[in-house]
Amino acid sequence: MKGIVFNLLEEVVTADLGADAWFELVEASAVSGVYTSVGSYPDEDLYKLVEVASQGLGLSPDEILRDFGRKAMPLLAARYGALFSGHEHSRSFILSVNDIIHPEVRKLYSGAACPHFHFQQGANGRLMVGYRSPRNLCQLAHGFVHGAADHFGNEVEITHDLCMKDGDPICRMALEWSR
Repeated sequence: MKGIVFNLLEEVVTADLGADAWFELVEASAVSGVYTSVGSYPDEDLYKLVEVASQGLGLSPDEILRDFGRKAMPLLAARYGALFSGHEHSRSFILSVNDIIHPEVRKLYSGAACPHFHFQQGANGRLMVGYRSPRNLCQLAHGFVHGAADHFGNEVEITHDLCMKDGDPICRMALEWSR
């Protein structure tokens, strides 16, 4: 996993709980804690950090990942504003992930293994989003969607129809915007 993910997590933890909380989390997780944005690090480091945060905060790992994704989105918008420009709604932004955002991520962070999303129009304007990744971080994607909706001033309801954690071959979310 690219270090930028760890950098974002550090920023979110520090903003919410203070710098000491990040150092305590790193120590309790027994990970290196030194991550450069362009470096590559074991996925297990993120899993350990999330698990320890989960135990410390009394939240599930899924809740931690969703919260992290949601709070990371403004940080991404501040760093990579050009990827957000040209979109007036989170729906069009989300639909640009495979064709615009992830190719740019791969340019900036050589070797980045981005997940691929499949999009399908659902009933009543729903957007069906398929996610497949060996990392099983669909809850992080869920948080990113909420963060994108917040950024664009939209409200989105997300339901998970399928999940790889439950033995399904893919994760599938239904997104429905109320504004």
